[in-house]
Amino acid sequence: MQSFSPLQQQILLKAGIALSTLTESQVIQLANHDSQVESLTDDQLVEFLKIANATYRGGAPIIPDDEYDFRYLNELRTRHPRHPYLSSVEPESSFEGKTVELPVPMLSTEKTYSKADLQKWLRGIEKEAANVGMESEQIRLRITPKLDGYAAYDDGQYLYTRGDGHRGTDITRVFDRGLSVAGNGKRGQGAGEIVILKSFFVRHLAEKFENTRNFQASIIREKNLDPLTEKAIAEKAAVFYPFAALPAWNGSIAEFLSKFDEVAGEIRSSVDFDVDGIVIEVVNEDIKRNLGATRHHHRWQLAYKENLEKAIVQVLDVRPQTSRSGRVNPVAELEPTQLSGASIRNVTAHHYRMVEENGIGPGAVIELIRSGLVIPKIEKVLIKAEPKIPQCCPSCDTELIWQRDYLICPNTSDCPAQIENTLEHFFKTIKNVDGFGSQTIKRLYAEGIRTLYAIYTLDKDKLLQMGFGEKTAQNLLDQLQRSKTQPLEDWRFLAAFGIYHMGLGMCEKLLQHYRLQEIFGLTADQLLSVERFAKITANAVAEGLQRIEDRFWNLYHLGFNIQTTPLLTEGLKSENSPLAGKLIVFTGAMTSGSREDLKSRAKALGARIAGSVTGKTDLLVVGKNVGAVKMNDAIGKGVKIISEEDYLALISQNRAPSLTDADAQSEAQFSLF
Repeated sequence: MQSFSPLQQQILLKAGIALSTLTESQVIQLANHDSQVESLTDDQLVEFLKIANATYRGGAPIIPDDEYDFRYLNELRTRHPRHPYLSSVEPESSFEGKTVELPVPMLSTEKTYSKADLQKWLRGIEKEAANVGMESEQIRLRITPKLDGYAAYDDGQYLYTRGDGHRGTDITRVFDRGLSVAGNGKRGQGAGEIVILKSFFVRHLAEKFENTRNFQASIIREKNLDPLTEKAIAEKAAVFYPFAALPAWNGSIAEFLSKFDEVAGEIRSSVDFDVDGIVIEVVNEDIKRNLGATRHHHRWQLAYKENLEKAIVQVLDVRPQTSRSGRVNPVAELEPTQLSGASIRNVTAHHYRMVEENGIGPGAVIELIRSGLVIPKIEKVLIKAEPKIPQCCPSCDTELIWQRDYLICPNTSDCPAQIENTLEHFFKTIKNVDGFGSQTIKRLYAEGIRTLYAIYTLDKDKLLQMGFGEKTAQNLLDQLQRSKTQPLEDWRFLAAFGIYHMGLGMCEKLLQHYRLQEIFGLTADQLLSVERFAKITANAVAEGLQRIEDRFWNLYHLGFNIQTTPLLTEGLKSENSPLAGKLIVFTGAMTSGSREDLKSRAKALGARIAGSVTGKTDLLVVGKNVGAVKMNDAIGKGVKIISEEDYLALISQNRAPSLTDADAQSEAQFSLF
């Protein structure tokens, strides 16, 4: 994928998605795995999710569905478990037609790829049954195939797209074109999906349409159907399939679990349509009523998705690769093979004890799976081979030592791989600097630059002497200066030093209890008092802090614009703040400071910050040059809108407009135009 296709551009335009925090080039790099999700800001991650969702539902996906779930949605869930995007129904793409309120809400279906999570969900159902005086044996489940089509709702008179779950587009025209209900069924059976027979698609459509979703979208989107589409509709290969009419297995929880593979296999193969899993739902009305729903999904329903594709592949070689922590990781080089739509050439073997015990070496034959995971893994070794266990570090030639299952390079001070990876990790983590990727770092290392302090104290003459061009040298210096002057969260600055166990979340937890300047005097016992710091973690962090202390202070005193995390004790003082507990979105150019400054101050006053407007947003604060999308979202969802000036008055308590004042929104809107 080199750029957006015309169809993808059209989908994004109709969906009202404009690139604001990402460029098209960045989106393509992410889709091609040339960039890492960890490098994205929160706003960029949400924007990429919206783009991926819109193109997938519009029939021209930039990434596969499981990759959307595991690589990107899980990243947002890890960073912000309660982010508004996670609780909203992922909208279908916009199509021509009138937008109307749906007869009933069409929520998303919660998904899992794990049998353990499925069993945990079923235990929750059993607990809820007990609450309504019902025995486990009385719980009835209905298992149906999870169609991979176009969600729609048929009330007998109109057919609607799912839209955002509450408002959809009237696409009754597809029935006027001759689309029928599966099995010659009657109209008005409620929710279902527009689907195409796989066998028909392979015979007649595969050369013209990239995938079945692409064709399904064309039924809705095209004003004039081409002959092939008309043929599919006329021969009833393309149909609307109501969920209520799907083939189903019914039984108890115990029966379902005891026959799981058999039931799941039969249900998946029960229809000649694209199926990407099974849907498990509770039939008992009392339990359903008690469980209810979130804004995103019904709690009494779960989709179990499993990517069953496997590949048998030969190992060509196993290469050692030294990480910034000193661990030497085995990477198996494979015969190129296609798996779940991706070309796989390398896979990690996790650690060298696994290589040794399982006989993973050149010539070994392994079973490779993705099983819902984005990153492929070795499921089993079918034919063993003599493993290659390195004796020395591939980067510095130091003799390796065993630490439990891992081979470790002990040369922390002079190992090129450890130093280069550590330097690169810093710049990747602080995120406000460009130009210091692996190639630049390698070049600086070759010129004797081995520390962050040495990089930050470079001047133009030194860079020119190293062979950098005039323009490149100036750009690098400008980027270094930018990284010091732009606001930088204290927890991000700390995480950039790469202490073991100290990712972004753990650093933020620590700095909610202690100031950044205080942490180097902490003992392991003191760290134990911080949430999520168990004994092993506390000991490792205490040692890690001692190890980086000199490097930290050298860099800190260069004058970074570090933003301080409010202590939890300070958060208690903000309970009476007018922002306490409010979910706020900032948009537009601010005049009183950067948007990040305003966000930090709002957090200190007890607010929660989001990047996009949802029904849960309490307040949209607008500066200059405001885009229409967020404004329209806020107006449509009844979110209060105030100007930057009124917001500053609110937090200063000088002229505090009430957030519940009915006139506040109209006054604020008037001041914007």
